[in-house]
Amino acid sequence: MRTVPVAALAVLLALSASGCKVMQRISEGAYRNAVTDGVVDELKARGVELRERPNCTSPKAETGSMIRVNCTARTRTGEPVTVEGIAVDADTDRPRETYVITVGGREVLRKDCLGLGCGNP
Repeated sequence: MRTVPVAALAVLLALSASGCKVMQRISEGAYRNAVTDGVVDELKARGVELRERPNCTSPKAETGSMIRVNCTARTRTGEPVTVEGIAVDADTDRPRETYVITVGGREVLRKDCLGLGCGNP
């Protein structure tokens, strides 16, 4: 089940940023996977099928309290999909997230969470 809020994983990433590099890589991977799962769920709920799972990267954070994620994919019909996500106050128990998904250059979603249990599409 994909019910883990992306925010919870963002906090995990932020907390590990000051710790061991191995833990940081694991947490970054978990965060990107959660975002990827959320993108797939959100687009599927809107009738958009992807060729494959989005490829997500985490650019270097400017601070420990801000985390970014960028993803790319293609729809089954070949349209480009982009995802830009940011979590601020990620090192607190109340991170604030924003995700923007575009399909073929058109914004189809702007939300503060992704995936199942996140709210209405």
